[in-house]
Formats: sequence, structure tokens, C-alpha cells
Amino acid sequence: MFTGIIEELGAVKEISRKGGVIFLSIQTDKCAQDAKTGDSIAVNGVCLTVVRRAKDILGFELLEETFRLTNLGKLKSNEKVNLERSLRIGDRLSGHFVTGHIDCLGAIREKTYVSGNLSFKIAIPQEFLKFIALKGSIAVDGISLTVSDKRSNTFSVYIIPHTLQNTTLSFKGPSSEVNIETDILAKYNNQ
Repeated sequence: MFTGIIEELGAVKEISRKGGVIFLSIQTDKCAQDAKTGDSIAVNGVCLTVVRRAKDILGFELLEETFRLTNLGKLKSNEKVNLERSLRIGDRLSGHFVTGHIDCLGAIREKTYVSGNLSFKIAIPQEFLKFIALKGSIAVDGISLTVSDKRSNTFSVYIIPHTLQNTTLSFKGPSSEVNIETDILAKYNNQ
């Protein structure tokens, strides 16, 4: 379980394949400090298990489905990723409950300024819109955001300068794909 409050940006060091398993290694400062094998780390919002640690490099194994259904399959060497360590009992919950289980990929359609505030309009498959509530929470590449608008196949979020400077959203623009995890409360209320 995560909060959607990104702790740091990591850098992809290696992506390799052995049989049906993809190995991903990421250079990180903060998240590697106390990480151990078996820990959960959200990488662009995807809950992954640490399988190796060497100083400031964390290694993860991904199954083909995770690689194919998330934007992790499109990562390139040295690309930045959002990182967050899992919650511990007693931690503050500054964002919202994020499971790290991605619902779908979204495509950024617009990156505009509305009344001086940065807004992203993101298109997602129609079947996931019922899990999005106006003024509700959503995780975009693991970042806890608030839905500001909802249309027939898009939703919008505003981005504060701090979030833009400290996440991968500063590198994203129209046509970028982002991992979407709808709010767990909306999911269970709409089943």
C-alpha cells in the first residue's frame, strides 16, 4: 500500500529479459537506503518487489503482463521514474490509498494552463470512467492527484509547481502514456 506522494525520481539503469521474466534495475538514493529483498516499491505507480540491492541500485523482476500493460514496457535507459516506498504502520497518509495495481494506461491529450494553473487532460478507456469521481483521488504514474473535470472519455487534473518539479510529469506532454490507478473506494462502490 502506498500514498501517491513521490519520494524521489530514480533512473533506469538496465532492462533485460530472461525467458518470461524482465529484469529492471533502477538507480535511487533515498529508496535504496533501507531497502531489502522482498520490499515493495512503487515504480511509476506499479507495485514491484525488490529482488536485488547493490548500494544505490534496486533490481526488480516483472512478468510479461506487467511489462505489456503498464508504461514500464516503454522505459529506456536513464529515463526517470517516480519512486515511493510502501507505507508502514503509523506513517502519515498525505495522499490517498494507492495499491500499486494499475487499472489502465492513459494518454495525455492536453497540457495547458488554465487561469495560470497547469492542467493535464488524460484519455482513458471508457470502462474505467465510472471509477473516477469529480474532486476524487486518482493516481497518475503513482502520483496522488485530485480530479478537476470528467468528460465522456477524459478526466483532468491540476498540477501544483512542487509536484511538477519533483515527479516525471515535468517530462510528460501530449501523447505521453501514464499509468492510471483509480481510487480504490470508487472501485468498490461501483462493482
